[in-house]
Amino acid sequence: MDLAAKEKFGRNKIHPHKFALWAAMGGILMMFAALTSAYIVRHAVGNWLEFKLPNVFFVSAVVMLLSSITLQYSYRAFKAGNEQAYRILMVITTVLGLAFLGLQYSGWLEMESIGVFLDGNPSGSFIYVISGVHAAHVLGGIAVLVVALMHAFMLEFKVTEKRKVRFELTLTYWHFVDLLWIYLLFFLVTQ
Repeated sequence: MDLAAKEKFGRNKIHPHKFALWAAMGGILMMFAALTSAYIVRHAVGNWLEFKLPNVFFVSAVVMLLSSITLQYSYRAFKAGNEQAYRILMVITTVLGLAFLGLQYSGWLEMESIGVFLDGNPSGSFIYVISGVHAAHVLGGIAVLVVALMHAFMLEFKVTEKRKVRFELTLTYWHFVDLLWIYLLFFLVTQ
């Protein structure tokens, strides 16, 4: 960053990458607001199949919450200079993220086993689409976690401002997809 950019950054008090991430998360939030609004409108029309959401979706919520906690503690360990805890917790977070995706897939299989298909009744279709689009965003987060893992294990351990910002971006996005799943699950249960 050149001096003029640093001076401007000081005035704005938000890193440009953080601003871009928050703007992207705003867009993602609007997309899910549109999906949940469409769900409400379509539900009111009728011809809606009532079924119990598979329990595995609730287990996946717990796994997602745990992954946010482990990533938060990994960040704390990173800032404190505890390289071993930072690395171990980063690995655990990534494994939990992958477990979340596996649980989502298991939930979709369970829905199929009770006769709720993607191309069937709109009630089931909405569940597949909403949870699938969310899973795609989690997959993007896992890609970022893999890059963070590569940095953790391949680069010399140093707590620099650049690495700290990169970790904060990862952390913010991961907490976002976590809270988004909690919201979506609450929405689907209460509708």
